Formats: sequence, structure tokens, C-alpha cells
Amino acid sequence: MNIRASGVVVFVVIGLIFSDAALAKGSRPSDNKIKEEIIADSIAGYDGNCPCPYNRARNGSSCGKRSAWSRAGGEAPLCYKDDVSQEMVDEWRATHH
Repeated sequence: MNIRASGVVVFVVIGLIFSDAALAKGSRPSDNKIKEEIIADSIAGYDGNCPCPYNRARNGSSCGKRSAWSRAGGEAPLCYKDDVSQEMVDEWRATHH
């Protein structure tokens, strides 16, 4: 193999290594994306129509303090990223390869 061909092979191999690393990093969702998924699942699992303060009631009004999230006791859906702990994110990541 001549020097020019060797250089091309090295260049291609390096390119493949970096592209594999980029794909691996890009395929892992961020903590924020996971929190959004956990929140969406929590809201989807709520039977009523006012899980979070920012949702709308059937009549179109804002749920606000009538939401399950705002009321003490009963169901407590996750509505905000601060509601989702790092432990929950780590657990989600472990179960969703």
C-alpha cells in the first residue's frame, strides 16, 4: 500500500470512530428530554381532566388551583421538571435502553 492510500485509510477509520461516537452520544436522550417523557407519561396516566395547573378544564378555563397537582392528598401527577428527581431520570434510563 502506498503512502497516499495509507493516508486515506487512516482518514476513513478516524472518520468512522468519530461518527460512531457522535451517534452513540446523540442516541442517548438528555435528562431534560427524559423529564419531559416522564411528565407526559404521568399526565397521560391521570384519569381526570385537570392534572396540572396549566391544563384546561372541559369548559376551556385554566385548571389552576383546581388541578390535582395543586390539591393536597389524592393523586399527584408530575407536571414540572422540578417534580422529577434525578433518581427518576436514572431509573427511566436504566429501563429504557
